[in-house]
Amino acid sequence: MSSMYSSTGLPTEIRYNPHRRTRPSAHRIRESLTSRFAKCLCSILLTLVLVAGIIVFILWLSLRPHRPRFHLVAFAAPGVATPAGLSGSPISFNVTDRNPNAKIGIYYDAMFGTVYYRDRLVGSGPVMFPFFQPPKNTTLITGQLSGAAIEAGGTLSSQLSADAAAGRAELRLELNSTIRFKVKAWDTHHHHLHVECDLVVGSDGSILPESNNIKCPIYF
Repeated sequence: MSSMYSSTGLPTEIRYNPHRRTRPSAHRIRESLTSRFAKCLCSILLTLVLVAGIIVFILWLSLRPHRPRFHLVAFAAPGVATPAGLSGSPISFNVTDRNPNAKIGIYYDAMFGTVYYRDRLVGSGPVMFPFFQPPKNTTLITGQLSGAAIEAGGTLSSQLSADAAAGRAELRLELNSTIRFKVKAWDTHHHHLHVECDLVVGSDGSILPESNNIKCPIYF
């Protein structure tokens, strides 16, 4: 406590509170700079994460393999109308295999083909040896299968010959293989490829126009 003189000449007491403290302005400035630096650092990190995410997404789009596309362009089974059905009769077909990838090739293991009538096996055989399909390439798959042994005059052969005589026998061609995609310098893991082509043939065993050049679904 100290004293001062007022304008009247009388002493005036001035009291000081010893517990009162004034926060230094320099401390506030340091806090402000630290806060700004933290915000700036967070913004930079978020920007880097966003840019990295965009780059990864673009790379994924460019390197993501697209499935091959199969179309049935020819099929002939001349023995469909005989009493023995397709037993021992040749079955021929042509299927186009399109690799739509711009920079990705496809390795195929050996391919095997089967033909079904009412979900019963009526033909089978090997189709192609292992091969590599370059990017943006269309491969013609030509198959020569052999008709499976069917009891002559049995229910299945009778149904098949009756449908063929009526001018419409529904068959299903299936192709099976194992493939790997070649992406740049590395290969993906193996995928089991299963192709199904539902088709209709006439009395002479030739494919009908409605089944010509149809797209065949594929399954992995």
